[in-house]
Amino acid sequence: MRGSVTVVHRSVKKGVRCNLLRLVVLLLGGMLPAASAAQEVDIAALDRYFASSGRAWQVPGFAVAIVKNDSVVFARGYGLRELGKPDVVDEHTLFAIASNSKAFTAAALARLVDAGRIAWNDRVTDYLSYFQLYSPYVTAEIRIRDLLSHRSGLGTYSGDLLWYGTSYTREEVLRRARYLEPAGSFRADYGYSNLMFLAAGEIIPAVTGRTWDEYIETEFFEPLGMVRSVTSADSLANRANVATPHGEKNGRLQAFPWYRWDGVGPAASIISSVSEMTRWLRLQLHKGTRDGRTYFSEEASRTMWTPHLSFAVSKQAEERYPSTHFRGYGLGWGLMDYLGRKVVSHGGAYDGMYSRVVLVPEENIGMVVLTNSMTSLPTALAYRTLDAYLGGVESDWSEIFLQDAERDRQRWAARWEAWDRGRVPNTKPSLPLDRYTGTYGGPLYGDAVVELDEGRLVLRLLPNPDLTGDLTHWHHDTFQVTWRHEFPWFGRGWVQFVMDRTGDVVAMKIDVPNEDFWFTELEFGKRP
Repeated sequence: MRGSVTVVHRSVKKGVRCNLLRLVVLLLGGMLPAASAAQEVDIAALDRYFASSGRAWQVPGFAVAIVKNDSVVFARGYGLRELGKPDVVDEHTLFAIASNSKAFTAAALARLVDAGRIAWNDRVTDYLSYFQLYSPYVTAEIRIRDLLSHRSGLGTYSGDLLWYGTSYTREEVLRRARYLEPAGSFRADYGYSNLMFLAAGEIIPAVTGRTWDEYIETEFFEPLGMVRSVTSADSLANRANVATPHGEKNGRLQAFPWYRWDGVGPAASIISSVSEMTRWLRLQLHKGTRDGRTYFSEEASRTMWTPHLSFAVSKQAEERYPSTHFRGYGLGWGLMDYLGRKVVSHGGAYDGMYSRVVLVPEENIGMVVLTNSMTSLPTALAYRTLDAYLGGVESDWSEIFLQDAERDRQRWAARWEAWDRGRVPNTKPSLPLDRYTGTYGGPLYGDAVVELDEGRLVLRLLPNPDLTGDLTHWHHDTFQVTWRHEFPWFGRGWVQFVMDRTGDVVAMKIDVPNEDFWFTELEFGKRP
């Protein structure tokens, strides 16, 4: 699901001090001279770096594969599938690739474009008559290529709680998207939207009569020989050699069960191994043709790898990556330059797993990193590999990103300390607890109920039964919510009850601090 558009992880906010050579490069114009071809690489040295980096990050397990000139030159697993258990990771271990699924959806639509069944500039409503967004103009004007390039005007991750663990069908998720407020301007601002990729995927059954899952399996997995790859965690019961997700809880790493992401399948639900993903990398590097079969045309490949929305390169990014002059997003792929080459890449984040795919088309190089933890390790390994192949200085990217992660941890710790200090002592709720009970809801998310259970308030978000939490008084009419189900993305938060001028409860607001799911955009008015 959560993916970054280049090999720069989203948690990277500030640059670190460049070494002398990189500073000189920046002063000379910010680009190292490109070699005529990728240099010879010490694969054994890379292997040692991968292993030591995994230990430094304390990642339970991960796998890496590299392709060069249509050959798999490296494929290996490291560590354990699950902490505390003996099963080791190898190149065939299955992990969630999460938002790297988006490139499959773009390629699937490219097949339909090549067949003349759709066009990139077709209106979405030509295929999804029920589809509506925040504005009649945007609803009427938004095109397929807009969905695939994150330029709908919606904010990053907006609406993701609609599909996360809910019973809503894909169509129902999209029907509710009309109530989301924009965060930017249509076609002018970038907002990473899983919902828009879901809409793109739903065009496939509208045109072919086959679900997105069926289409991906029959048109890509089967002919490419990706025989163990699946589009749903429900299929893992029939698969061996599967990694377990892990996340941090109360400062300790722990295993989490697989969570069902079928509701947003076209954006993030594919599960694969680095071994099978090398087949996908080689297809991409061949610009859509493999073993005599054309999956999508070279023209379609160029379209997917052309920036449809560009981003400013910040001063901090210039300092850290002096050879990068542009960043942008194509159709299902992030784009940038690095050491004089075009780099096509994407990240993916799932409950307890992160992934990274990187392509350097000019050099016929591809890389995939799959992990069973939520760290920037894949990004660090990607940069180290790019430097090795493209002649860059061998920076210790793992250490650089570890420092970022520690600063990020400290920032979050400071925020929580400030929030805890802001608690007003010695207050009581304005009303007896039973006055807060009832049904709350709105058209975006649906209903929630607040009940009194053995003298304690309990919150239940009905679309997702796992979002059930115990409420304890915080201060005034605000209660702390502690979820009964553990999530790797978020933990405790607050529920504030809103009164009208007569002192009756008319609404509640939920705030669960995290970087991925926006509880604050949900509206819960009290039902009569």
